[in-house]
Amino acid sequence: MDPYKIIEVKQSIFADNNADADKLRAELKQQKTFLLNLMSSPGSGKTSTLKRTIAALKDEMKLGIMEADIDSDVDAAAITAAGARAIQLHTGGMCHLDADMTRQGIREFGTEDLDLVVLENVGNLVCPAEFDTGSVKNAVILSVPEGDDKPLKYPLMFQVAHVLLVNKMDVAPYFDFDLEKLTRNAHMRNPGLEIIPISAKTGEGMDRWYDWLRREVRDWQK
Repeated sequence: MDPYKIIEVKQSIFADNNADADKLRAELKQQKTFLLNLMSSPGSGKTSTLKRTIAALKDEMKLGIMEADIDSDVDAAAITAAGARAIQLHTGGMCHLDADMTRQGIREFGTEDLDLVVLENVGNLVCPAEFDTGSVKNAVILSVPEGDDKPLKYPLMFQVAHVLLVNKMDVAPYFDFDLEKLTRNAHMRNPGLEIIPISAKTGEGMDRWYDWLRREVRDWQK
């Protein structure tokens, strides 16, 4: 017998976080507030996509955006200017949000009168995928310049996502990018993943994205 204890800290942390996330989802269900966790690499177009989404849906539902970054309030300012309520969350150097951090933001934000809250997670394809934030659904944005091989390199992100937005399709002809190959790679990781090609710049494919959000929010509020 070893003269010391071995404690699986990582397993314990994830188990505690998952329980907290389930509790947060139950609270949001009571409020009929749909929380979407939006993840991507930096520069993929999260904020641009959100600005178009706000413009399209702000007259149909009450929206709120929680912007998570290591520092700065650039995104929160952009979202406020687009016409939605926003709050900036600073992670203190951490590369992700967990359920407790999300709850802290929601407590300060106040979500009781909101139909849809989007958590714009810290920009990277690794850490955010590991932690359940308490969201109802997870969305990931992958931009064309990042390449069609990312589901192979960062499998967990695509496994936990419910919908994949393939952004910057307007520049696809200028890159070595194959949408069919990306689709195969993504479905290899997650056969049920819904894939929506879009361009936040031109508006291409955005109606399908809006319809996905409308349907998910409506079903959650039943």
